[in-house]
Amino acid sequence: MVIRTGTGGIDVRASIWGLVAVMITLVGVYFGSGSLRWFDAALAGYLIGVLLAVWATVYRYLVWIQRPPTAVLNRRGWESFRSKGKVGRNVGGLVGLVFTNILAQGFIRRRSVARWAAHQLVFWGCILAAAVTFPLTFGWLHFESVGQSGDQYKAYLFGIGTVAFPAESLIGFVMFHTLNIAAFLVIGGVLVFLYRRLRDPGALAVERATDFLPLVGLFAVSITGLFLTASSLWLEGRYYSFLTDLHALTVILGLLYIPFGKLFHIFQRPANLGVHYYRRAGAEGEQQLCRVCEQPWASKMQVDDLKFVLPQVGFDYSDGSGGNWQDTCPRCRRTSIALAQTNRVGGFG
Repeated sequence: MVIRTGTGGIDVRASIWGLVAVMITLVGVYFGSGSLRWFDAALAGYLIGVLLAVWATVYRYLVWIQRPPTAVLNRRGWESFRSKGKVGRNVGGLVGLVFTNILAQGFIRRRSVARWAAHQLVFWGCILAAAVTFPLTFGWLHFESVGQSGDQYKAYLFGIGTVAFPAESLIGFVMFHTLNIAAFLVIGGVLVFLYRRLRDPGALAVERATDFLPLVGLFAVSITGLFLTASSLWLEGRYYSFLTDLHALTVILGLLYIPFGKLFHIFQRPANLGVHYYRRAGAEGEQQLCRVCEQPWASKMQVDDLKFVLPQVGFDYSDGSGGNWQDTCPRCRRTSIALAQTNRVGGFG
């Protein structure tokens, strides 16, 4: 159900699912923090930002997945994944796809090692930061001193004691400086991205002003987080209150930007894994023969899907005689265009 208002509209179904996701998050916070016993009220602003981002992300994702091209790819991907007799193979292949396409991002390394290094730094920096920030914000993770000396700490996850460690040990340093490590990783990736975008001719040719916005946001979140550590360690806590508010502002704005900018591909990328199963099913199925040269050039499933989707987005390639230009291979299309242009100018001579 969609309620239209003027040229825009509100997708009621997506809005409701967004609210459901928010409620699930709040329930998780309540029970995961021991009925708010371990919830830090100082982090309430971060929680509000997370809840707004959760609603907006779910809403945007459901609207995106309903678009004609995405909807067809999503349906075909699941159909291919659940193909009779191939589920076991597909499940096994999914593990490899997650590693190569999401974790290792090999498809980026084949294009450019520098781009791959930048993506890896930002990716793992954000993963590391999220693995600490969200549990702390939700009250799922907290630390308590052991004994009266204050030199031993124990980490509690969902109220269950886990590892104990000396505060001044290597483990303690990593525990208390994980977010700083993540910040350095992200800043390193951002600097590589900026260098490439400002020096690489190919990147400059397709540069847009909005391409810098996510880099600025990631840098702002990381550097203001490091400012907090600098204030605590070297400035005797000076400006800490102001820096806390500044960091919270950058984090909340960053969270709210996720559903509306380039960072939304964080959620789009996993869905695109279905394209691999779609291609495999197409390669193993019936092939489309060109109506001119009668040679196979694509899977019939893909061509049929194109003929179904393109009219819905304003591109109808029906030729008026019951046929469709999508039944013609690219080589024969180029030939037809060249012949039409030649006839238009009166021949080759």
